[in-house]
Amino acid sequence: MAGNTFGRLFRVTTFGESHGRGVGAVVDGVPPGIPLPVEYIQRELDRRRPGQSAVTSRRREPDTVQILSGLFEGKTTGTPLMLFIANEEYRSSDYENLKDIYRPGHADYTYEMKYGLRDWRGSGRSSGRETAARVAAGAVAGRILELSGVEVVGYTLEIGGVRAEAVHPVRTESVEKNAVRSPDEERAKEMIRRIEEAKAAGDSLGGIVEVVVRGVPAGAGDPVFDKLEALMAHAVMSIGGVRGFEIGAGFGSARMTGSHFNDSFIVEKGNIRSETNNAGGVLGGIATGEDILFRAAVRPPASIGKEQKTVNRKKESAAVRIGGRHDPCIVPRIVPVVEAMARIVLLDCMLVQKAQKPGGIDTESG
Repeated sequence: MAGNTFGRLFRVTTFGESHGRGVGAVVDGVPPGIPLPVEYIQRELDRRRPGQSAVTSRRREPDTVQILSGLFEGKTTGTPLMLFIANEEYRSSDYENLKDIYRPGHADYTYEMKYGLRDWRGSGRSSGRETAARVAAGAVAGRILELSGVEVVGYTLEIGGVRAEAVHPVRTESVEKNAVRSPDEERAKEMIRRIEEAKAAGDSLGGIVEVVVRGVPAGAGDPVFDKLEALMAHAVMSIGGVRGFEIGAGFGSARMTGSHFNDSFIVEKGNIRSETNNAGGVLGGIATGEDILFRAAVRPPASIGKEQKTVNRKKESAAVRIGGRHDPCIVPRIVPVVEAMARIVLLDCMLVQKAQKPGGIDTESG
């Protein structure tokens, strides 16, 4: 059924459950001849995996990727890439007492209403474990974009009401210096403190991830239904835990006048630029050539130690207190996931542009 595949020319299908044999992705539409070191994909998975710090889940998954097809002598063949990540460290027994209860904030009830049954071990397909497959696929897209001069950098803008004061341009190196992936070292310390307090109280926190994309050529993207920002919103909102999306000035634009919001065009070193970037690098669904800037609102994790009211399959009132190893805040680990989905969208748009207007993207490796 629909819902497991994303993309038009660069197509990603994910599979697997959190407590099954593993998760993975089939990536179709990969241009041939692209050098793709396995280490490149593994590096991105290492950024997403659990057990990275005291403010993340204690589940210890190595998240080792296997490339089962589509690669020969270190280069892509043009045929589908199959990426597989085994589940090696999970405890289904942690969920035994929850199999007949609908957990607040989880997809237990809706999955059962849709399919007539559900995998109660760790949330099945709705688990955050599924995002490992997205990160692996996004790393493939990122490799191609990197060769084309496109850079995608995500970071934590806010956690628990503590907002970073990012010094632009933000670089990946500065983001990876602390456990919450914030470019503001001082605010990062406060974010960590807030997470530790919530964890000690058996609660959880949400936040905001911001992403900046540099180097996308003007012209990428499509009008009307497949606007670049519409596809980006679709991709980012499809990540479990994301409850909001905005681009450029976003909701702030509702409080602006047209004279304030509109980005005036200028010519700089022979190139058409804009003085400001309230549009977030997209006009009419098409990239302007400026940085693409967007934000994603991330909800607090639903699995918390505090007692919550709910009901069971018999429609009886029940109380639930969720144990196990869960993230008190998923914002730091969701950063590479948001980056991955952005890369998938951008590469797809650029390949569509190349098909429509040859020369739209150079995927040659040398």
